[in-house]
Amino acid sequence: MSSRLSDYDFDLPESQIAQAPLETRDASRLLTVSRATGELAHRRFSDVLELLRPGDVLVLNDARVIPARLLGQKAGTGGRVELLVVRPAASTLTSAALGDSAEALDWICLGQASKGLKPGQRLAFASGLEAEVLEAMGGGEYRVRFHALAGASLASLLDAAGRLPLPPYITREPDAADAERYQTVYARASGAVAAPTAGLHFTEATLAALEARGVRRVHVTLDVGPGTFLPVREDDLDRHHMHPERYTVPEATAREVDAARAEGRRVVAVGTTVVRTLESATDPQTGRLRAGPGETTLFIRPGFTFRQVDVLLTNFHLPRSTLVVLVSALLGRERTLATYAEAVRAGYRFFSYGDAMLVSE
Repeated sequence: MSSRLSDYDFDLPESQIAQAPLETRDASRLLTVSRATGELAHRRFSDVLELLRPGDVLVLNDARVIPARLLGQKAGTGGRVELLVVRPAASTLTSAALGDSAEALDWICLGQASKGLKPGQRLAFASGLEAEVLEAMGGGEYRVRFHALAGASLASLLDAAGRLPLPPYITREPDAADAERYQTVYARASGAVAAPTAGLHFTEATLAALEARGVRRVHVTLDVGPGTFLPVREDDLDRHHMHPERYTVPEATAREVDAARAEGRRVVAVGTTVVRTLESATDPQTGRLRAGPGETTLFIRPGFTFRQVDVLLTNFHLPRSTLVVLVSALLGRERTLATYAEAVRAGYRFFSYGDAMLVSE
């Protein structure tokens, strides 16, 4: 149960960082690993049809990525500025606030600019979108107030002025194909700044075939924040604080998961965002899943007791990342690193547009 980030490092050739999606979603490879035995098997993603069982509850994150990357200038000086719109500043608001007037809300953004950003600076973006920096919060975060024509929503302004925020390890600008492929086929709730990438492999046909097999499909929403790809700066994991992320658990999902746990059926989490949502929304007294909205800063590390998740379907993550640490909490650090070493040896594609792994019992 190492508390040093450096103990979750591994060598990854740059050539194995996927820069673009495959031609079809379910053409990706799938590396399966057993928690009990460590046995590995090389498969195709389409094999999930035989790996998942009737009665399994498949939990998907239906968050939709917004065009949250804004490129503009400082008013007056013309200096370059870039913002990533992350979340509403008011803790009581959810991503639904995107539909409200941009004049009415302050937002937390990640920002960078020539000669930095200071409170009081006004910023100008395309399509008439303007903003004012209200507060420098540290760690590259700023509280920003957007200004626009009366009645305009931030969602409409981002659609006009924003860009899809591909992760920094994808070293090209987004193209027209990314608008579809960097979203899951079931994406619904706008508000994420990164895709729940484990779900990118699913097609409508695969989901329909799983349902026909008796796999029960439910959804949660977690607005994936920048913490999913930002580097961890502390080697001492006790000093790392997760970026807050908002989630919602529907009543129907809570009922299905609770029933599965009571009846001994498996809960299959599609992605680390689903793991964090389910475990964050668990009532510590009863162990039942609580429906409704919430906010999580849960950092899952080795030694964590999982109360909801039996099986994890996930992509391959960054070295020295909180996501590798989370996988290690379920699979064990040594077994996780051995599995990753095998994935590197076998030429698997890594990160958002890469291949997948299935961690079973």
